[in-house]
Amino acid sequence: MRRRRFLQLAAAAAAAPALCRGAAAAIDYPTRPVKILCGFSAGGAVDIVSRLIAQWLSESLKAQFIVEDRPGAANNIATEDMVRSPPDGYTLLLTNPTNCINATLYRHLKFSFLRDSVAVAGIMRVPNVMAIPSQLPVKTIPEFISYAKNNAANVYYASPGSGTSVMMSAELFRLMTHIPLTAITYRGMNGGGYTDMLSGRVQVAFDNLPGSIGYIRNGQFRALGVTTIARSAELPDVPSISEFVPGYEASAFYGLNAAKGTPPEIVNILNKAVNAALTDPTMKGKLANLGGMMMPGSPEDFSKMLAAETDKWAKVIHQANIKLMD
Repeated sequence: MRRRRFLQLAAAAAAAPALCRGAAAAIDYPTRPVKILCGFSAGGAVDIVSRLIAQWLSESLKAQFIVEDRPGAANNIATEDMVRSPPDGYTLLLTNPTNCINATLYRHLKFSFLRDSVAVAGIMRVPNVMAIPSQLPVKTIPEFISYAKNNAANVYYASPGSGTSVMMSAELFRLMTHIPLTAITYRGMNGGGYTDMLSGRVQVAFDNLPGSIGYIRNGQFRALGVTTIARSAELPDVPSISEFVPGYEASAFYGLNAAKGTPPEIVNILNKAVNAALTDPTMKGKLANLGGMMMPGSPEDFSKMLAAETDKWAKVIHQANIKLMD
């Protein structure tokens, strides 16, 4: 018995330094630059939110948080890079609706987002906005529907790629109103989508509000409706699309995920810092100015929301018979 007790104490003593080292690593995090991967081009909504949260985390955690734009494949390139990164908290992903939509839309992904990543923190939810070039001769959603029906072969919508909430919002509108809309796909809205909107080559976009709100405020785009049931506090005079198309609803959201296996201590450090941002008056004001509704909560809260969004868009994709991607 004495020998068994001795071995137990020896094993505990041997494990103690490793446990201490693990705890110290979490407490000391971050000790070097952290990457936040953004799956869309610079200047778009995901990039804007990435840079705002990166600046906050850099200041609050006293280390560099660097945004790396890795556009392509509707956010799948950046997502795969994140899930295959070392689970040490030094590579994060600016999570957005494509992560939930692509789980069903793409048949042969090399990863499962919900299985291969860990939710860190929600940041905010925003409506998408149905915006048109200011020179287009329509001012309301009913007028746009009539315009599209009368110009069946010449009405295009801008999409930053299959699987994005922008594309899904447009497709849902097309299906529910039975109007002809043809997608023109760009490597992010800032990768040509806004230019073609300004020139009139593209007639409409159901864009994330942070990306389009500047164009709307300076009169280059006209906002016809927001995709959420409630109106946006940033565009109080713009109606909800559901006021004209009953049952229509969509929205975008932003958060952070890390690779599966990232230590809970690191996840909690990041979660606490993000939640602090959502209550800081200055930071909250910057996010609200983009049309954002704050999403504070635990990693578990954000994980449950991601699962619910994945289930929701799976049903929409199947019910709308949207063609799956390889």
